[in-house]
Amino acid sequence: MPLIIGSGAQATDDAAARGQVTNLPVPRFVSMKAVEGNVRRGPSLTHRIDWVFKRRDMPLQVTAEHGHWRRVEDRDGLGGWVHYSLLSGTRTVIVEQDMLALHARPDPEAPTSAVLENGVIARLGECSLEWCWLTAGGYRGWAPKSRLWGVAPDEIRD
Repeated sequence: MPLIIGSGAQATDDAAARGQVTNLPVPRFVSMKAVEGNVRRGPSLTHRIDWVFKRRDMPLQVTAEHGHWRRVEDRDGLGGWVHYSLLSGTRTVIVEQDMLALHARPDPEAPTSAVLENGVIARLGECSLEWCWLTAGGYRGWAPKSRLWGVAPDEIRD
């Protein structure tokens, strides 16, 4: 695909949406593999630790890559550089509505199989434009995508 540059328009190119290290899409969602992970100001061990993520399976969004380091952001937009070995491609989401019902079918009138509290982390399954299949605490069901953080609004998953 050719690089398109217009008057005042941004350059567009498929390669610009891919990480230089992994060739995976950037931004993209991942999760914390480790129970604890240092978040650094820059992409090396010599950079200062700004804080520590302490929640295994927490969804994060990769926004940049540099060698073995990934710049990530959490749902509050806070982030920094994390070593890639602390991250997993396993997809999870955070529930962003208190008492979110999981339904037997992707339909608000379908029977409720469980209710999740705000802040619960769930494993992400398939998603349509409006609904996602979640698994949390041994329960599973469909939830409205708009009530979740860790999945793009236009993302479809099989």
